[in-house]
Amino acid sequence: MGPDGRARCPWATSAPDYLAYHDEEWGRPIRDDQGLFERLTLEAFQSGLSWLTILRKRPAFRKAFADFDIPTVAAFDADDERRLLADAGIVRNRAKVSAAIRNAQVAAELDEGLAAFLWAFAPEGQRAAPRTLADVPSQTTESKAMAKALKRRGFVFVGPTTCYALMQAAGLVDDHLVDCVARRVTTSTSPSRGSRE
Repeated sequence: MGPDGRARCPWATSAPDYLAYHDEEWGRPIRDDQGLFERLTLEAFQSGLSWLTILRKRPAFRKAFADFDIPTVAAFDADDERRLLADAGIVRNRAKVSAAIRNAQVAAELDEGLAAFLWAFAPEGQRAAPRTLADVPSQTTESKAMAKALKRRGFVFVGPTTCYALMQAAGLVDDHLVDCVARRVTTSTSPSRGSRE
């Protein structure tokens, strides 16, 4: 139960930052390229770290990465990379910083845009709502297909687990537990589907 006495996913009540993120953002559909590029980048930076660390550093990430504007990040050069690696406000990991810039460059070249590309992997229909955290997978057939398609296009740091975390965060799937106050009541959140890669 949250502080208001309403049921939530158990992870949401472990810190105030998590509670706000859970209630206001996690699992809500994001359909714009910039918003999805931010989530994709932050999920990659989270690999091996606590999501709470990333969440608390998100304002610094937004400042460092020009609010995740894809064309701007795609144009980052060696000086920008050095600036990012010297920024104590973010996670200073050379491979992840390079991946963010590389992914922006690839995203900028997607004819259909990043959002349309990613939403093509949203599962059709709705699976049964998870009853416990044990019912929530770490990857799915769709996240494996998304990871494979992203890598084929040239994206990096996009394994199937990272892709599934992105799908959860950006509302491509609804993994709020069955009795969670934030669980959506709609039957489908995906827009009209295009062909998958």
